[in-house]
Amino acid sequence: PARVLERSTWEPGCPVAADDLAWLRVAFVGFDDARHTGELLVASAWADDLVGVFRTLYDARFPLEELRITRADELDVPPTGDGNGSGAFVCRAVTGGTSYSEHAYGRAIDLNPFQNPYRRGDVVVPELASAYLDRDRDARGMIRPDGVVVRAFAAIGWQWGGDYTALEDYQHFSST
Repeated sequence: PARVLERSTWEPGCPVAADDLAWLRVAFVGFDDARHTGELLVASAWADDLVGVFRTLYDARFPLEELRITRADELDVPPTGDGNGSGAFVCRAVTGGTSYSEHAYGRAIDLNPFQNPYRRGDVVVPELASAYLDRDRDARGMIRPDGVVVRAFAAIGWQWGGDYTALEDYQHFSST
């Protein structure tokens, strides 16, 4: 809906047409073990599969802190780690680059970025999450290589950023 696009990062010039995005509202389990409802913008072609992924995560009681659409005013916020929002579509370039991210096409999702940080060399995003680079740490909301989150996304053919060789992107799942 137009009202959803208006509060997202979508604008003319993004690499995906507005008509090629789908608005999903899905249930998730929070860190408080309660049921919550969140929302995502995703590529329409993946909408049904992603609803199934989030159903699997809900049934497994995998906790998420937030599940929401990124607003345009958040694009310039320093990546310190004050938030822990899981999300999908963001019209932006890849971290540290100039080409569009898979998020800009609605074909990527980041989950619990604080518990599952991104690292390339000395760069850690969110900056305050470096303790979670220790993947032997036992913390709720962390994505594990053999865990339910990786299996759920693999079942629809999506790859996990924790398997990348040039960097570590533990929060990231994408169709390519």
